Amino acid sequence: MTQVIRSSAELREKVATWKRSGMLVGVVPTMGALHDGHMSLVRAARKQSDRVIVTIFVNPMQFNNSDDLAKYPRDEAHDLALLETEGVDVLFAPGVEEVYPAGFATKVSVSGVSEPLEGAFRPGHFDGVATVVTKLFGMTQAGRAFFGEKDWQQLQVVRRMVADLNIPVRIIGCPTIREEDGLAMSSRNVRLSADERACAPLLHAELQKAAEAIRAGTPAAAALAAAQEALSAAGFGPWDYLEMRSAETLQPLDTPCEPARLLAAVGLGAVRMIDNIAV
Repeated sequence: MTQVIRSSAELREKVATWKRSGMLVGVVPTMGALHDGHMSLVRAARKQSDRVIVTIFVNPMQFNNSDDLAKYPRDEAHDLALLETEGVDVLFAPGVEEVYPAGFATKVSVSGVSEPLEGAFRPGHFDGVATVVTKLFGMTQAGRAFFGEKDWQQLQVVRRMVADLNIPVRIIGCPTIREEDGLAMSSRNVRLSADERACAPLLHAELQKAAEAIRAGTPAAAALAAAQEALSAAGFGPWDYLEMRSAETLQPLDTPCEPARLLAAVGLGAVRMIDNIAV
C-alpha cells in the first residue's frame, strides 16, 4: 500500500532508513491529476529504483494566472488509487505551508535556457519550477528523478539547474505518452470540448509533417509556416510560438545542424496546448 506523507521531516526519516539499507530512491515530481503519461514515469522509476516517491504539489509559484491555479484539477483519492496499482512506495503531498513556510525568501532562477518560448510568454514560470524542484529534491533526497519530454523546456531547465548547483540527482527524461490519435496526454485535455478534442490531434500531425519536410530539405521557416496555416484554418489560435530550436540550449536554428526540436504553444478554445517533437 502506498503511504501518504505530508511532512518533509517524516519523509526524510523514511528515506534515511531506505538509504541505510543501500536502496536507490527515485522520485516523480507531479502536480497531480495523474494520467497514463505520469504512470509511464512511475513505471520507469520502478524499473530503475529500489523505492519510488511520487510528489503531488500544485505549485502556486509557477502560475502566472490565479484563475489557472484555481482551475487546476485536483483529485488526490483518484491519484492515490492509480499510484497504488503501480506499487509506489510513498505519495508525498505537502501543503503550501510545508513547502513555503512563513518567511520563505529564496528563489532559484536559471538564465539562458529558461528565457525563450515558455519563459517569454509566462514570466517567472521557470523560477517557480526551479525553486520547487530544488526543494523537492532536498525533501525527497532522491538519487534519480523522472520527467516527461512533453515539457521539453522544463526538462532542460531542470538539467541545467542540477548541473550548475551540483545537486546529486540523475535527471531522466521519458518519452511523451500520447493517445491513440497522437494527442499528447495532459491534465488540461479534460477541459477540451468534444469538437476541440476531435481537432486537437492535428497539432502533433502537423508537427510531424513539418519535421519530415525539414529532414527532406525544406527550409524550417517554410515548413513551419505551412503547419501554422493549416492549424489556424482548423481552429487553432492564438499562437504563442511554433519554432525549431536546439534540443539542448533552445537557441533558434534555421537548419537541423545539431539535435533539434520543433516546439509549439497555441490556444484551442480555452485550453493552451503545448507539444514538441524531435527533428
